[in-house]
Amino acid sequence: MKLTNPWWVAGGSTIGLIVGNGAIVLFTFGILLTPITAEFGWTRGTVGTAIFFAHVTAALATPFVGILIDRWGIRRTSLSFITLFSLSVAAISLTPASPAVFFLLYAICGLFSAGQTPMPYAKAVAASFDLKRGIALGVAMAGVGIGTSLIPRWTQFLVDSYGWREAYMGLGLTTFVLAFPAVLFFVGQADEKLARRRKAGAPLVPGVTAHDAIHTYRFWAIGIAAFLFTLAVNGTISHVVPLLVDRGMDRQMAASMMIVTGISTIIGRLVSGYLLDRIFASYVAAIFFALPIVGIALLGSEMGGIVPLLALILLGLGLGAEVDLIGFLVSRYFGLKAFGEIYGYVFAMFALGSGFGPMALGYAFDHFTTYTVGQVFSAAFVFVAGALLWRLGPYAFPAQHD
Repeated sequence: MKLTNPWWVAGGSTIGLIVGNGAIVLFTFGILLTPITAEFGWTRGTVGTAIFFAHVTAALATPFVGILIDRWGIRRTSLSFITLFSLSVAAISLTPASPAVFFLLYAICGLFSAGQTPMPYAKAVAASFDLKRGIALGVAMAGVGIGTSLIPRWTQFLVDSYGWREAYMGLGLTTFVLAFPAVLFFVGQADEKLARRRKAGAPLVPGVTAHDAIHTYRFWAIGIAAFLFTLAVNGTISHVVPLLVDRGMDRQMAASMMIVTGISTIIGRLVSGYLLDRIFASYVAAIFFALPIVGIALLGSEMGGIVPLLALILLGLGLGAEVDLIGFLVSRYFGLKAFGEIYGYVFAMFALGSGFGPMALGYAFDHFTTYTVGQVFSAAFVFVAGALLWRLGPYAFPAQHD
């Protein structure tokens, strides 16, 4: 089945990313943390360490997956990793009363999650669009926001109805049912477009090699900014549910608050994608990186009413822009020639930040019995990330055609 309209690729990416590694591994953390600690008596820092191991292995594997995608194509590589990722998520249900085994299962899950990051979807969209690349990436990455809205609520339902072990099995099955057909029928269509470019001549696939990219300031500025931003924002979001429960909010209500984060993430993706096609990316980053700083400050204020809701909206808007920015910046500064590998290296730093964040904030809470200290550092990290992207300079590969 051949679908020539490139928006099928963007739409299929939206579906696949609903069950991306962020929604499945990271944003279910706050829901599963309490029943796991209750059963085994582990601390929040211990459970958060499992997330760290998952993101370390994901960081190590993502560049390798990028190389496979550049060489063997999106469809063939992604379908294999989606299958293995789904099985590894379900396997966490077998966790015994051993932190070491729990860490190992999460590490295996993180390894295979490298094929279910935004990276293959971003390459598919970047290969299918040029002038409208920003908004197309926004549409595709909106799937992460949808997943952030729905997957925690779905996880809470599974935990309440069946238990946390069955929740892991349900998450594995959900991942396979949504992502596998999305890549098979829609996202994989981008392989044909890339193949036609290669047959027509290598110059039609512009870009630099990964070796050349990693020797530039721009590569490290983008990568370090991604690390710092996700360390701060994903770390904060992953602890929102226990933070609100500690302040007296009902657990169901706290889980439902994540829907607001997901919706604002979707809005952030679409708005930032629209702006990236019209405004220089550094300016877009400055706007959207300022929002989480305010959101973290509002959460740290411990004010009630609508303040936590507003904080989550601001965090979601900033998080929504970040993934769009990574794909867009890599394509505009390094081109498509080695997009998968270069994006893989940048996303490895993104993944490390996502892993360090929940663990660091968990241990900070265990030590200080409050999230305030961790929140101060988180706000500072977001500011530094925005400053790094501000100095990137003109695009090396601006839009030429659609």
